[in-house]
Amino acid sequence: MISSVMFRVSETVRPRSTSTIPRLISRSLQRYNSSTVQATKNSAKKISSKVIGIDLGTTNSAVAVIEGETPRILENKDGDKTTPSIVAFSNQGDGEVLIGNNAKRQSIVNHKNTFYATKRLIGRKFDDDEVQKDIEMVPYKIVKHDNGDSWLETSQGVRYSPSQIGGFVLREMKKIAEENLNEEIRNAVITVPAYFNDSQRQATKIAGELIGLNVLRIVNEPTAASLAYGLGNKNDGIVAVYDLGGGTFDISILDIEDGVFEVRSTNGDTHLGGEDFDNLLVNYIVDKFKQETGIDLRNDRLAIQRIRQAAEKAKIELSHVKETKIELPFITKTENISLTLTEDELDAMSLHLINKTIEPVKKAIKDADLTKKDIDDVILVGGMTRMPKIRKTVEKFFGIKPNIDINPDEAVALGAAIQGAVLSGEVKDVLLLDVTPLTLGIETYGGLFSPLIPRNTTVPCKIKQMYSTAVDGQNSIDINVYQGERPIVEDNKLIGKFKLSGIPAQPKGVPKIEVSFDIDADGIIKVSAKDKDSGKNAYITVFGSTGLTNEEIEKLVNDSKSNQDSDIQRKNLLSHVSNLELIVFDAEDAIKKLNKFIDYNDKDGHVKMINEFTKKIEIVKNMISDARKGDLNNGDLIKAAQEELKEETLNIIQQASNKSKK
Repeated sequence: MISSVMFRVSETVRPRSTSTIPRLISRSLQRYNSSTVQATKNSAKKISSKVIGIDLGTTNSAVAVIEGETPRILENKDGDKTTPSIVAFSNQGDGEVLIGNNAKRQSIVNHKNTFYATKRLIGRKFDDDEVQKDIEMVPYKIVKHDNGDSWLETSQGVRYSPSQIGGFVLREMKKIAEENLNEEIRNAVITVPAYFNDSQRQATKIAGELIGLNVLRIVNEPTAASLAYGLGNKNDGIVAVYDLGGGTFDISILDIEDGVFEVRSTNGDTHLGGEDFDNLLVNYIVDKFKQETGIDLRNDRLAIQRIRQAAEKAKIELSHVKETKIELPFITKTENISLTLTEDELDAMSLHLINKTIEPVKKAIKDADLTKKDIDDVILVGGMTRMPKIRKTVEKFFGIKPNIDINPDEAVALGAAIQGAVLSGEVKDVLLLDVTPLTLGIETYGGLFSPLIPRNTTVPCKIKQMYSTAVDGQNSIDINVYQGERPIVEDNKLIGKFKLSGIPAQPKGVPKIEVSFDIDADGIIKVSAKDKDSGKNAYITVFGSTGLTNEEIEKLVNDSKSNQDSDIQRKNLLSHVSNLELIVFDAEDAIKKLNKFIDYNDKDGHVKMINEFTKKIEIVKNMISDARKGDLNNGDLIKAAQEELKEETLNIIQQASNKSKK
């Protein structure tokens, strides 16, 4: 039997409206969250080594640790607090791997085997539009794996997943920590963009496990930054964390109160960051050169790599000076590049990227049921927030000067270290409450979406709901799990499914099927179903390729808003169709029972009545089919059919009862 023969029976525990539910649920679950964290703290006493915090960045990565009650960034062997997230393989095929500065230094002469900004590819399909754009801009080869994912390929034909490349960078972070602390490190907290989906989070966790790290927690980057901001800061209030890094943009709204860091909402773009500013500059330089010489350098990978490094350098310099000089001698055998770039020119060409961050900010504030005036402080995180134009744009939007007290390159790693210390018990009286980005629920009778956990609900969380069957004798149910904001399941994203079997045969509505959603602190979802009478149960853990891209999340939310009225009408129609279908079940069952008592040789008209009623049922079934396909949208006609069929079914049942008594 399919999931459409299951319906909710416990309306008293229906979640409240999504406009208030995030706040209400997060507050009511604080006791649950507190006990969860406390239990984690107690179990963490067994941990023998320190828990490091790792910011696995698109452009640069950093590692930090708590010493006493103070978080500290650990320096690499070059004395730098950040390490380039770059991995290079020898073009000789001898297995040599270079990471960080060593990889960056040789990138020009080995550009086909030097992989950077691969975090943007984590959890993404090769056919994604954003991946196709990246293919045109990077000197290395991006290929399609057997499962459709984006992978990297060296000039020797060796393939690596983005998670494996991330694993090399994480291994370097682990090595830096061990050299600084002079002990073996096993446990870590790793950060990800707040708008990473299930697949991307799981891929990041796998990257850590690939190199032997026990990843205790995946933490959202802006949330980690708020921990770095809040430790030692006695000013409670509503904080907006604006995080624009090398490859991603996030905005999170948090309520900080008495050591509780509660995320009210989150939004962002997992494919917007410093790399996009670099690409703009590369195209600008290439176009300028073509205008002057008539030579198009776009197919010269070596030249493009040199230009990219010069573009990144110029971008960084323009955060401190008004103009800079870009000099690239012998970009061809006979030509040089020499041009001046001003801060105003960079601002003008990148203004559309800067403005692209404001819409997610507006959505996050709205989802938190707040206005700009409610924001007490704005924290800037990520290297791109050093750009003066970005700071001015943020200040103009919020009407307050952004907080730049914490280093934007270090804040995320420091916050991850703090969370690690919370889990190990070194830091007490700090509680982190994060949120889930989309509504979660299951398919119920008639193809309707039954939401259990609304978007922006605090995680970790666990919510249960009671359902039952809609057909007599049903002994199994397919549980289809969806993410989305629309009332019809086909308009949402199917992220997992499983079957609950072995339900004892009983009349419809009698079995008590408890469906439970359990989301852990990493955002990994576990859905279970249990028959309360027999004890039969089944479950699924949702992660990996079932995740949603950022574009899919935005589309689902936007479609929900733009189709709100039509969705309500469609949901009401399908509700009536579902009720009509239940009446059809009852009618056919009544006919079967009545047939036992009819003598088809009699002349009392019962046979004619049954035949006519059977034909009417077939007509109603066609109506149901047309309504489900969208060919019939007349709710009044469906309701009229309900009343007529219900009345005639009751008459058939009464006659069956009278016959059985004779």
